[in-house]
Amino acid sequence: MTASFDYFDLRYPHEGLKGGFNYKTVPHITLKSIANNPDIDTIYEEDQHRVVAALDDLNTALMASPPNALKPKQGVRKGKKVNFKDGEALDEWEVPFDWPEDWPEGARKAFDAFHSARRAMQARMDQSIADHADQETLYDQPQIDKTKLRVTGKFTVEAVPAPVVMGLDDDALPVGEPDDSLARSGATSRQSMWRDELLKTGIRGKNKQMMEFADLEVIPGLKNLHASGSLAESGDRVVVSFGPEHAALEQRQVEMALREAEKLRPAPKVIVFCAFTFDPEAAKDIDELEWPGVTLLKAQMNTDLLTDDLKKKRSSNQSFWLMGQPDVDVRKRDDGKWEVEVNGFDYFNTKTGELDSGGKSKIAMWSLDTDYNERSLFPHQVFFPMAGAKDGWNRLKATIRAELEEDLLDQFHGTVSLPFEVGDHNKVAVKIVDDRGIESLKIVELDA
Repeated sequence: MTASFDYFDLRYPHEGLKGGFNYKTVPHITLKSIANNPDIDTIYEEDQHRVVAALDDLNTALMASPPNALKPKQGVRKGKKVNFKDGEALDEWEVPFDWPEDWPEGARKAFDAFHSARRAMQARMDQSIADHADQETLYDQPQIDKTKLRVTGKFTVEAVPAPVVMGLDDDALPVGEPDDSLARSGATSRQSMWRDELLKTGIRGKNKQMMEFADLEVIPGLKNLHASGSLAESGDRVVVSFGPEHAALEQRQVEMALREAEKLRPAPKVIVFCAFTFDPEAAKDIDELEWPGVTLLKAQMNTDLLTDDLKKKRSSNQSFWLMGQPDVDVRKRDDGKWEVEVNGFDYFNTKTGELDSGGKSKIAMWSLDTDYNERSLFPHQVFFPMAGAKDGWNRLKATIRAELEEDLLDQFHGTVSLPFEVGDHNKVAVKIVDDRGIESLKIVELDA
């Protein structure tokens, strides 16, 4: 949240990101482009006489004070001696690049002039070749605007799913029946692999606790409950619902999975929703639903499950983590404003089957949306309770070299929010991230 990144130059700033970036370009040089270059012969004719004149001066100086014989490294005389005492002269391609130690000092000026003329002519030719070559765009190298600094995260894009409109010929759904066309769960070819991984690794809880399964198998005829089995320790029946492969688990899938669970016999004691990300409303339903005798849990799926070729096949994989339920107090102050206090996470204890308080000491970061619109989370206040002297907002202060209000910095390292006015939607959303990196969301409706 306080990291800094390069700011990439936008191609059309008024259009924002959709206008794309300005990218670095390089000339795409081919043998054909060199052969067809119209300027090379002209450059040679204009500059070659300077090279020849410098070479003549160099040979004259070497014959005047002959050094030891030189063996050229290329050309027809490669490896053979060129004896300056016998009046033999060097050709253009035989002149060494480095100054020979035994050469007379009187030849140094001509030596430097020769290489200077050669480099000047070659530089003109290279520039001409580059100017006439096609430009290739390096799409992995957008140009960086050094005058700007981008703070708080890389690019992210969040969207509300587009509504699905049924055709006029489609039968209307019975009243009260959920429309599974609106859910983005669907079957995925990876669910079989996820089920095998879940049986092998179990779900990791807090303080090295483990929820292990004695067996897991497919439930025939159900769309939203993808596995059924029993817990290894208690023998209680457990059912599992996996979220989508490339989307958040949505409220609709939770609703339909619970409807299917109600019809199962024997009834499950535990329902686990496993997903890479949870829709806020879906997470709220799982956390707040009261079903006597049944425990609803959320499990974070490791993104390694999307990379079969990188994930190691072993039971010690940390593929599933139990997510805690945020413990949040929202209260109205005497001045009419509101404030939020975060008490930590309530974690499911796999030994007792009860929720244990995790306390405030394990909150790495929490953010507050003071006017949650049920569509996207906008953090108006961000806190780092575990941040040290060089972390959190102090890190940002050092990065941007700016003066920040010290009193506010202290408050944004705590667990009590700054006072705020009630928003238009009368709802607040609190996102908490614990010391393991597991996040959860709590949505609270305010009394207007």
